[in-house]
Amino acid sequence: MALLRLRNPKGPNAAEIERKIKRGNALRQGSSWRGSRGLLALLLVALCACGVAAWLYFACLDSDITETLAGRREMISPQPRVYSVQCSEDYENYKRYPGCTPQKCGRAVTDGVVTSEEAQALRRLAERGLALAGSEGGASILDLHSGALSMGKQFVNIYRYFGEQITDVFTEEDFKLYRDVRGRIQAVIAETFGLDPTLMYLTKPTFFSRINSTTAKTQHDEYWHPHIDKETYGSFDYTSLLYLSDYGSDFTGGRFVFMDQNGNRTVEPRAGTRSAGFNLFIFD
Repeated sequence: MALLRLRNPKGPNAAEIERKIKRGNALRQGSSWRGSRGLLALLLVALCACGVAAWLYFACLDSDITETLAGRREMISPQPRVYSVQCSEDYENYKRYPGCTPQKCGRAVTDGVVTSEEAQALRRLAERGLALAGSEGGASILDLHSGALSMGKQFVNIYRYFGEQITDVFTEEDFKLYRDVRGRIQAVIAETFGLDPTLMYLTKPTFFSRINSTTAKTQHDEYWHPHIDKETYGSFDYTSLLYLSDYGSDFTGGRFVFMDQNGNRTVEPRAGTRSAGFNLFIFD
């Protein structure tokens, strides 16, 4: 697969895009990318019908963590590391889909889905898009499917807001890589949980997420609250995270934590390789 170039050539609309970038920067009020202090991840969600009985939490306190499921120095490849959990009875309240709804539940972590070069290309893609605006708080998102982009305390549709000028920001190679990686993640989830990949469909939201230490301004910036994806988004049955930055070097804090009754379990992000999913997958 051809890798994305390091920068896009300036098109005829570069000046107009630059003006809108400056407007977005003004709206952000200091929430710009902070180099070594930000966590960047790609969240992908495949539609099926089994759930997670675990709480999800981004934690910063070592005292809250009792077990590390995947450390930053580990290389988990080629086979995912799978942790089985009992399926929640709550999922009997949701519609089930034959051939897609899993008969087993669990969490899986792997470092074998994308190369480091591909992760860097995805990160550059995300950085270009997020540079157009960004949240006033610490969490910003970019959704290439819907066009949603954080701007100040609200969201804008980048395809409507920038129109044809968006071709000066994203290239066809960008979208090709994105589609290919999404397909690989879907295939790994299907194989791990014994599903028919042709019966799995992407649901929403699906987005790039950038988190830094800027003070939260809205509830959307408060990423640290415990939650269950199936309860938050009824269409979620499998969730995947592809990390694009490294814990301990690009940022501190921001670890991914499952909150269970008998203790917390954490995943330390690694860029480009670790992917996690639950009916969760974490790809770093």
